[in-house]
Amino acid sequence: MTFIDRRAARVLLIDAAERVLLLHGGDPARADQHWWFTPGGGLNEGETPALGAARELLEETGLRADPAELGEPVHHETTEFSYDNRQYRQDQDFFLLRIDSWQVDTTGFDPEEQRTITAHRWWSVAELDTSTEQIFPIGLADLLRKVL
Repeated sequence: MTFIDRRAARVLLIDAAERVLLLHGGDPARADQHWWFTPGGGLNEGETPALGAARELLEETGLRADPAELGEPVHHETTEFSYDNRQYRQDQDFFLLRIDSWQVDTTGFDPEEQRTITAHRWWSVAELDTSTEQIFPIGLADLLRKVL
């Protein structure tokens, strides 16, 4: 199997109630499958992880964050997945950003995000623990317990 290797940056956006923001979407090649995931995505050429995370956060939520405000990544993983009939191997850094509250604004979605992201929701760790839905990254509740 041939993989497309890419780098990504994601944000664990935490509100004052200790909930994490997740987006809901799916794969255009597999319309019957949907999952929840953290804001973020692939890095542009020459972009640092912190710059990419801040850019993706603005595009996907409307929240403007200074890349320096994100600090250092709190988690790193390599994941393999299929999307739109292509196989990816993605090295991704996760940044933690605490806010009081935020009203998500999706007007910055690019055409692909408009096509594939269908909802957003704030989740507590307890809700993550009991959910039967697909949530990425795998083990998000445990990760949040470590970093909160």
